[in-house]
Amino acid sequence: MAKIAIVGAGAIGGVVAALLQTAGRHELVLCVRRPIRQLAVSQPEGELRIDATVLTRPEEAGPVDWVMIATKAYDAEAAARWLDGLCSAGAPVAILQNGVEHRERFAPYIAKDQIVPVIVDCPAERMPSQDGVDRIAQRGPISLKVPDSTHGREFVALFAGTAADAAAVSDWTTVAWKKLCHNAVGALPALLLQPAGVLRGEAIGEVALDMVRECIAVGRAEGAVLSDSFAEEVLAASRRSAPDSINSLHADRLAGRPMETAARNGAIVRKGRAHGIPTPANAMAVALLDALTAK
Repeated sequence: MAKIAIVGAGAIGGVVAALLQTAGRHELVLCVRRPIRQLAVSQPEGELRIDATVLTRPEEAGPVDWVMIATKAYDAEAAARWLDGLCSAGAPVAILQNGVEHRERFAPYIAKDQIVPVIVDCPAERMPSQDGVDRIAQRGPISLKVPDSTHGREFVALFAGTAADAAAVSDWTTVAWKKLCHNAVGALPALLLQPAGVLRGEAIGEVALDMVRECIAVGRAEGAVLSDSFAEEVLAASRRSAPDSINSLHADRLAGRPMETAARNGAIVRKGRAHGIPTPANAMAVALLDALTAK
C-alpha cells in the first residue's frame, strides 16, 4: 500500500484518483484549492466516488509515499507550495502535465532525482456539479508514460491491476515530443473558435503541417526520433477526430480560463530559439493566443 497525494482534482487528477482507488490498496489524499464534499468520476466501466482525505491548505500536508501533480502547467508555482509538507520524507513527485518541460518546471522546487515526468493521454473533462458533487467524465482509456528508471517503474507498479495503460519507456523524449506535435495543432481550433473539423480544410491543413514540421525539427534537436512523415500522420489523426470535438486549449478559451499556450506551442518556440531553429508558425500562434489572453 502507498499513501499518495494528488495535487489538483481537475479532469486528469480525478481520473488518476479513480484509477488508484480501483487498485484497492492505496490511501489517497486530494490537495485542492477549495473544499470538495464529494468527487465522482464517470469511467467507461461506470461511476466511481472517490474516497480520499481532502486538504485545502499546504500547511495541513504531511509526508506521503508519492506525490502526483495534476494541475495545469501554468499552475506549477501554486502546486509546488504543497511539496515541503508532502515530500518531507523524500517522496518522488510525478508531474502529469502537458509539454516537454516537466523537469525544468519543477527544478526550482524539488531535487532533480525526485521528479518523474509523465506523458498523459486521456480524454476527460470536468462536468457541472450536481447536488454538491464535483463530477468528471472520462471519455476513453488513459495512457501514462514515464522514463524507464527506478522511480518510473515504481510509478507504473502503483497502477497494477487498474485499467490504466501505464508503462516505463526507454525513449521518453520521443514520446513527449510526439505528444507535443499533436498538441501543437490544437492551437488552430482554439484561435478560430471552431471545433476539430476546421483542420479538414486544405489551407488550414497546410498551416497545421507547418506547425508540426517545426515541432519535429526542434524535437530532433532535443534528441527525439521523429520521421519526416510524422507531420502527415499527426494531421491525419487530427482529421479522424470527431468534427465537433474540442481540445483542451479550445475549451479553456471558451470558458475564459488561462490557456496552456506556453507549455505547448510556446515550448516549441523557446526550444527552437535555443537551437537556432526558426518556428514562425508556432511563434505566430503563441503571439495571437497571448494577445487574446491580454484583452
